Amino acid sequence: MKIAIVGGGIAGLSAAYYLSKQARESGRQIDIVLLDSADYWGGKIKTVVEDEFVVEGGPDAYLVTKPELRALARELGLEHDLQGTNPEFTQTFILNRGELEPIPTGLTMTIPTEFGPMLKTKLITWPQKIRMGLDFIIPPNKKNSDESLAGFISRRLGRAAYEWLVGPLLSGIYAGDGDRLSLQSTFPSFREMEIEHGGLIKGALALRAKRAAMAIQRAISSNGAGKKRPTSIFESPRSGLASLVDAIVDQLEAAGLELRLSTPVQKVTQTETGYKLELKDKDDLDVDGLVLATPAYVSGTLLNEIAPTLAGELGKIEYVTTATVSLAYLKEELPTKLKGYGYIVPQQEDSKVLACTWTSSKWQGRAPQQYALLRVFIGRIQDAHTLPHEPAELIEIAREELLKTMHIKAKPLNSWVFRWEKAMPQYNLGHPERLQRIATALEAFPNLALAGNGYRGIGMPDCIHTGIDAAEKIMRITEEEQKEYEYSKVS
Repeated sequence: MKIAIVGGGIAGLSAAYYLSKQARESGRQIDIVLLDSADYWGGKIKTVVEDEFVVEGGPDAYLVTKPELRALARELGLEHDLQGTNPEFTQTFILNRGELEPIPTGLTMTIPTEFGPMLKTKLITWPQKIRMGLDFIIPPNKKNSDESLAGFISRRLGRAAYEWLVGPLLSGIYAGDGDRLSLQSTFPSFREMEIEHGGLIKGALALRAKRAAMAIQRAISSNGAGKKRPTSIFESPRSGLASLVDAIVDQLEAAGLELRLSTPVQKVTQTETGYKLELKDKDDLDVDGLVLATPAYVSGTLLNEIAPTLAGELGKIEYVTTATVSLAYLKEELPTKLKGYGYIVPQQEDSKVLACTWTSSKWQGRAPQQYALLRVFIGRIQDAHTLPHEPAELIEIAREELLKTMHIKAKPLNSWVFRWEKAMPQYNLGHPERLQRIATALEAFPNLALAGNGYRGIGMPDCIHTGIDAAEKIMRITEEEQKEYEYSKVS
């Protein structure tokens, strides 16, 4: 069989890697071709190493509580290269009415579980803190229907807690509007905590106690032996995330896969046995199975002729354009020391900037010793149609932000700009129902799989998970083909 995987981001790379691995382990002959329209592999993962600076253009870390990326790194022999965030600086801030206020300690999944820090914080007023405490007595919502992320947090903890504390930490992940984001698609565990424990704070306290008990049990069981578990909730390769991409590509090339860059797919049509891929300026490609690891709207465009209903649903998943601007400074030119990981900007601050990561403080080895590296994340859904295209304009937005919040007047010694067109999917209200309709439409196409960040998670581990699922679906097709072949030989 011949299988095409369209899309060379981490989802498509993972689909190719695991499909090749499963085929090899099962003794099946599967020819796999991986195509991408770009001139490099990795999609939104792009690392630039220049003058001892390690600059991430897209994502810069993954959540260790989701095991897929760490497991893949282990298989690729990269586990030794993984590092957690710098333990020397652990503070993160929220921009609050023009001032950087530290995020209170003792948060579990962004929910307060220590009362002392919450009483001292200036992020919300005393009446607003009292409103948060009502979470202990507000009964759970008995209706088992979806609601917006902002609506749920506001119902449990109050609107101010959402706008100035929980919301910036959560909705900023999606660069989206919390009043539109689906709770069920983004943070379903919050609803589970409400149902099981009667409230968010009670649920967070129970989760914290459970984690502490598990940590004690692990310590007793291991008796100090075994590998040290990661203490940071975020990890990233020391050499940059592109090292993971390079390692996968090396494995795929060694396994004999056909890898094609700069190969846009313009159209997909059905054949008697599979699909025909019409390629720009190249011969068409006939395959028995297909994985589309492209953004949902791209997959919808490709499938419009053979599956208009499915294509319509895919095209309705909204995406937001974002950008990252990394700036290098001499430390001595900064007015303050970067003792922390950076800060988050609430929507109420009326800024195009979502966050600023103090990269050289957050991660060890990302900048020469005498330099500071800062990364400004730009692009809210409200600014989707006004985000500049020119790098100089994006740099100006970043510098204005740093002048306003951190009083940095110095000119950066170097800058790196990455603009990501329609990169962040929005899991808005109605997304769970749309996923169900997509799944139903896909039942008519057993040799077609979808992968990527547009469906059930935007992080790299989530994307890897979709790649694994796609590989398993295609393997089930090959199993059926194998059975039919063996049956025909017996007949």
